[in-house]
Amino acid sequence: MAKANAKKILLVHPLGYAAHSAGKDISRVANIMPPLGLASLAAYLAQKGVQSSLIDCFAQPGAGRRIRDFLISEKPAGIGISCTTSGFLDGIRIARMAKAILPGIKTIFGGPHVSALKEKTLADFPEVDFIVTGEGEESLAEIIENGYEGSPEIRGIAFRETREAIRWTGPRTGLDLDTLPFPAYEKLAGFPGGYRLPIFNYPRSPHTSCISSRGCPYRCNYCDRSVFGSGFRFNSAEYLYAHLKYLKDRFGIRHVNFYDDLFTFHRRRVEKFTRMMIDRPLNMTFNCAVRAEHIDSGLLRQMRAAGCWMISLGIETGDPALLSRHRRHVDLARIAGAVHRIKAAGIRAKGLLMMGLPGETEESIRMSMDFVFSLPLDDFNLTKFTPFPGAPLYDRVREQGRFEEDWEKMDCMHFVFIPKGMTREVLEKRFQTFYKRHFLRPRTLMGYAGMLWHSPESWVRFVRHLPDFIRFAKTNERLGGS
Repeated sequence: MAKANAKKILLVHPLGYAAHSAGKDISRVANIMPPLGLASLAAYLAQKGVQSSLIDCFAQPGAGRRIRDFLISEKPAGIGISCTTSGFLDGIRIARMAKAILPGIKTIFGGPHVSALKEKTLADFPEVDFIVTGEGEESLAEIIENGYEGSPEIRGIAFRETREAIRWTGPRTGLDLDTLPFPAYEKLAGFPGGYRLPIFNYPRSPHTSCISSRGCPYRCNYCDRSVFGSGFRFNSAEYLYAHLKYLKDRFGIRHVNFYDDLFTFHRRRVEKFTRMMIDRPLNMTFNCAVRAEHIDSGLLRQMRAAGCWMISLGIETGDPALLSRHRRHVDLARIAGAVHRIKAAGIRAKGLLMMGLPGETEESIRMSMDFVFSLPLDDFNLTKFTPFPGAPLYDRVREQGRFEEDWEKMDCMHFVFIPKGMTREVLEKRFQTFYKRHFLRPRTLMGYAGMLWHSPESWVRFVRHLPDFIRFAKTNERLGGS
């Protein structure tokens, strides 16, 4: 058998469920985001002289054969798999297949699930050789440079020192993000056309996502901070402008969604970046997510002039008592004021909510609906609360309700946690009611009608997949039949 190539690695983003169901997966119909973490790893490894290929099974559900063919023909020494909780077991299936084809291959897992459950993962899954915790660029490169051997000198990894002894080398210091190359978008098959933002969340194509910061200084109970921690690091305005210019020049991108938790947290950066977009226009638009504490009318007007098209704002729930259990500095009046300021600046406003938090009641759901429908929101996204490993409340969530820890269903689209005093049937019914009330509001209907002019491609996608959206509205099920 030919010797494995020690300077070659395959990077994989698992699908998370059976490929034959992908065509009816409402989450894929609505949104396919490029795996920016893996693309960043690929770009960094290239600087270190390591060849990598990237296969995104979520964007291309039938890519299993591509993985098999690559392993047989290229014989990489390692396979890197990045996955969320819902995709982890699919990642294990891929690792098992890789070891069956190349018994000597080393498997390296990364992402929030394994960062939070590193010891458990290595103890329970022999298919996993290494876990990269937190940021992966330097740790993965050093594993490869060390011949795929574990070492206590490599920070940010976990591995088996012996069959029984598991070693975690401790956290790694965060990178200066401006030193990183732009993600290797070119390694994503079909980019940018094979990826798409949520329907009615962009004005034009081609479009893509971008991440310009890592970490979040807030410590909400429901957020997983196992990868980037509680600090906040960010790309400079100059780097950010150059990144967008690269996306436009190389791929023709016309709209970008900044997938940051807190895009405006560092105000001076945003002021400088938006001034650059105004003074040296790229003819691009962008979306971002903010907290109400970090926007004001002056900044919003400048963002609008720079091309900001839509802002998402975390609301979570309209019940202040429930919100205060899980988030500090609760002020629904400030959130409402922020929505009105966003709209006054001429920017679309989107609310982000979740249902089923510990302490949720039918009354708190009613309060959420009343609050949301009192606001001039153009769109909203309601997810089903999921207690992810790495979130502060994960370890004690069973004290507050019934938790079905089925990893494949932990995707924010299943009620795996049922708060005390509630039932899954009631939660599902209220979830459907929430969405139906939203879509039947005159403001919502008029807003989506206006998208015929502002985002015509979204309407094409909506009409094409109308049966899938109707099925989801009726059944509340993510996946269709086989």
